[in-house]
Amino acid sequence: MNAHRTRIKICGLTREVDVDAAARAGADAVGFVLYDKSPRHITPERAGELARRLPPFVTPVLLFVNASPEHIQRACAEVPNALLQFHGDESPDDCLAAGRPFMRAARIPAGPAGHGFDLLKYASDFSAAQALLLDAHVEGYGGGGQSFDWTAFPWSHPLLNASSRLVLSGGLTPANVTDGITCVRPWAVDVSSGVEVSKGIKSPDLMNAFIAAVRAADEHLSRLP
Repeated sequence: MNAHRTRIKICGLTREVDVDAAARAGADAVGFVLYDKSPRHITPERAGELARRLPPFVTPVLLFVNASPEHIQRACAEVPNALLQFHGDESPDDCLAAGRPFMRAARIPAGPAGHGFDLLKYASDFSAAQALLLDAHVEGYGGGGQSFDWTAFPWSHPLLNASSRLVLSGGLTPANVTDGITCVRPWAVDVSSGVEVSKGIKSPDLMNAFIAAVRAADEHLSRLP
């Protein structure tokens, strides 16, 4: 029997009450956006304040978009146990230069255009990443509530290593995350706008519903041959 447990990241948190609610709901990681053009943007110092509320084994993730090395270092000093997430146009060398474990976002066009995205080459180029975060390509680098075509890629290909390397993101909600997990079989899922009442303001009820839907997907997969 498949006992896989899909990990859950809730991204774009800006308030203490939301950090606490995400941890209580069962999130494995929470994300803080350090990109000043995002409506969910917070400063490194604010990220440190929020991250210090997290209980053990809930991972803080710092999201950067084309940030300077100095900005990255400043944020890492505030949240020393963070995983980094690069969501802009960073090269493999840019990601490695931070000297920290990192995820790399793949910004996949929505609709039929997504089939032209060479995800296998992308996975090879960023082979040093702990995970590839699969997001829809939208203006503003994420958090746009759009999905890409989940059927566009060969998820069973060894290079993608879906069992341990892929994080499914982009337009996930409590209503569709079960279908996304069933199709892609990712290691983890990442949600932002799908659990919000407004940008950067999370709903405890939606976070609970999202996590319940993920667990329902895991239960369904455990019953498959």
